[in-house]
Amino acid sequence: MMMSGVLTKSVAGNICRRGLATAGAAPRLKTFKVYRWNPDKPAEKPRLQSYQVDLDDCGPMVLDALLKIKDQQDSTLTLRRSCREGICGSCAMNIGGRNTLACLCKIDQDHTKDLKIYPLPHMYIVKDLVPDLTNFYQQYKSIQPYLQRSTFPADGKEVLQSVEDRKKLDGLYECILCACCSTSCPSYWWNQEQYLGPAVLMQAYRWLIDSRDEASAVRKSMLQNSMSLYRCHTIMNCTRTCPKGLNPGYAIAEIKKAMATD
Repeated sequence: MMMSGVLTKSVAGNICRRGLATAGAAPRLKTFKVYRWNPDKPAEKPRLQSYQVDLDDCGPMVLDALLKIKDQQDSTLTLRRSCREGICGSCAMNIGGRNTLACLCKIDQDHTKDLKIYPLPHMYIVKDLVPDLTNFYQQYKSIQPYLQRSTFPADGKEVLQSVEDRKKLDGLYECILCACCSTSCPSYWWNQEQYLGPAVLMQAYRWLIDSRDEASAVRKSMLQNSMSLYRCHTIMNCTRTCPKGLNPGYAIAEIKKAMATD
C-alpha cells in the first residue's frame, strides 16, 4: 500500500526488482546502414555508413531512428523532415528497397536484420539523404496547377461545385508531392527531362476533371506529344509505392482515355 506518499517495503521491492531486470536485459541493437555522400568531398565515393540504435530507447518509426542518430551519434547526417505526420512529404527516401516516408515507415523490430536507407533513386543528390527536386517542382509548375476560368459568377461569389463533382477529386487532391511514385518509375528514371512522371500527371488529371476549371483544352494540348504523357508503360510501381495509398497509374490511364476520346 501507499500511504501519505510513502512506499511500503513490498511495493518498493517490486519496483527495484523490475528496474534490475530491465537494466540487466541485453539492449536490442539494430544496425541502420545509411547512404552518405558529401559534395564538399567529391573525391570520396558514396558509401553506406553503419549506425546502431537501441530499439528499446527509440520511437517506432524510421524517422525516429534517423533523428536519434543525428542527435546523438553523428550531427553531420543530412536529411529532410518537417511534419512527422505524412503530410509534408519532406522525409521521402528509399527504405529497405522501397520509396516511402520515413515518418510513416515502422522499424522492423527484428534487430538481427540490418536496414538500408538510401535517398530517392535516380535523382541528383544534394547531400546524404537529400535529393535535388528542382526539376520535379519545375514539372509541377509546368502543368499550371491552379484553377483557370474566363467567366465568373455575376454575384461575385465563389464558383459552386456539386457534391458529385467534388467526389471526383477524392484520391487526387491528397497527393503531397513527395516524389516517391515518380522516382520509382523506370520511365521517369530514363526520361525525366521530358516525361512528367506519375505525381505530376496525377495532378494534371486533378485539374482536367475539376468541374470549375475552363482550361481543359489548353491542358490537353500541353500533354499532346510523345513524351509528356505517353512514356508511361503502366508498370504500376507508382501505385504500389505511394505512401498515401493513392493510384497515379489510374489517373494516367484516365488522361490517356480522355485524350483518345476528345
